[in-house]
Amino acid sequence: MMQEHLTIVRHPLVQHKLTIMRDKATSTAGFRQLLREISQLLAYEVTRDLELSTRLIDTPVCEMEAPTLKGKKLALISILRAGNGLLDGVLELIPSARVGYIGLYRDEKTLQPVQYYYKVPDELGDRLVIALDPMLATGNSSVAAIDLLKKSGARNIRFLCLLAAPEGVARMREAHPDVPVITAALDERLNDKGYIVPGLGDAGDRMFGTK
Repeated sequence: MMQEHLTIVRHPLVQHKLTIMRDKATSTAGFRQLLREISQLLAYEVTRDLELSTRLIDTPVCEMEAPTLKGKKLALISILRAGNGLLDGVLELIPSARVGYIGLYRDEKTLQPVQYYYKVPDELGDRLVIALDPMLATGNSSVAAIDLLKKSGARNIRFLCLLAAPEGVARMREAHPDVPVITAALDERLNDKGYIVPGLGDAGDRMFGTK
């Protein structure tokens, strides 16, 4: 389903895998593997309209002008730590992508992001930049990450997440209306602790087996 600024990927395999991930009985290993698999499916959507050029190649039969990706290698930016779960799967499909990391954690009292690390590829202004974070909850960390990327020159940015809350989508639309959000599901709301409901808990804790 596509709306202005927001795309929800309704593919049956995406929705099936997401249901298993939501189940609290799913093991850490199972959750991690499913996140890798679902990220590959979501990657097809977020890269659907990549620009193409052509180059001359020799097939076993003849020469042909064949399609190939155009421009600089795209940049995948993992918003630590949970973003690494999406990163691994997307990298399997686009192994030539450049990779960056933004370290943010959420202050549990204020729900505001605190930065602790930032390392991104050069020439972001000439690349498609895909920011990766499984959860778009309050949107505060996501907005802060996009702010940093734009300060580094990024102009063509997309945000890929597994789950989104209406509050987070609205916050992103308000702060960065030029950044499309691609997700597997738009859930009901946030609870008083800033967690997505029904959600799947803390994606980082479930992926790494921490509390």
